[in-house]
Amino acid sequence: MIVDIHTHTFPDKIAASTVDKLQHMSHTTPFSDGTAAGLAQKAAAAGIDWSVVLPVATNPHQVPHVNDASLRLCEAFHDRGLISFGCIHPDYDGWKEELDRIAAQGIKGVKLHPVYQGVDLDDIRFLRIMDRCGELGLTVITHAGLDVGYPGVVRCSPEMALHAVREVGPFQFILAHMGGWHNWEQVERLLPGTGVYLDCSFSLGKLPLNSDPDPIPWPLDMMGQEQFLRMVGAFGADHILFGTDSPWGDQARELERIRSIPLPQADIDAILGGNAARLLGL
Repeated sequence: MIVDIHTHTFPDKIAASTVDKLQHMSHTTPFSDGTAAGLAQKAAAAGIDWSVVLPVATNPHQVPHVNDASLRLCEAFHDRGLISFGCIHPDYDGWKEELDRIAAQGIKGVKLHPVYQGVDLDDIRFLRIMDRCGELGLTVITHAGLDVGYPGVVRCSPEMALHAVREVGPFQFILAHMGGWHNWEQVERLLPGTGVYLDCSFSLGKLPLNSDPDPIPWPLDMMGQEQFLRMVGAFGADHILFGTDSPWGDQARELERIRSIPLPQADIDAILGGNAARLLGL
């Protein structure tokens, strides 16, 4: 089984404009049209069994509406290999009741995005959300490290992630982008042994840049294979998850990239889907 733990879609009526806006903010090239149907088509062509869609609420008022849309996506696209996490915002007053609601409806996890949501990961507002997710059995995945759309802004540093893990009771916690985009040295130093999972989305190879003439305000190189192998050794292959950040990553290309890494086949199989299947009960 192959599972892409980190993908994004947008409502059909705003997908084109949203993808266009984001590609100019990030200087990157999309590999699908940003719709659920487009993701399902690309995933099927790549041979991916399940794609996990990660919605983000950028303001508190969006939360119940985005979660309703996530439930509709799960129902409409389950047979085409898509499932959706839910969302929560740290300033949403009904956060506890909303987490209870989506868990009761069968949603398997929630996506946090401290940069877009303007709150540090180890703020009490996020800590209480993560604690409740642990009680409900909801997996938490968060953007970690820098973000291509917000140069220089880090609201989930490895230090913040470590603080959160120490403060919150046991919960299933995934740090996107190999634990912290362009914070990888600190991830290696601080987070092995904490039980966190890392997804490899948008972390290997070269940035898929578009032709935007504005200067690029971040390093172009991503993580090298040597560092990736070190991190697999430090965290364990059973704590690394395949992710592409589609539409910003090409699912077929990223799948082949992982397959080409010199690891035992059992480790490759675990990274590409076995770990996620176990984590999410797929």
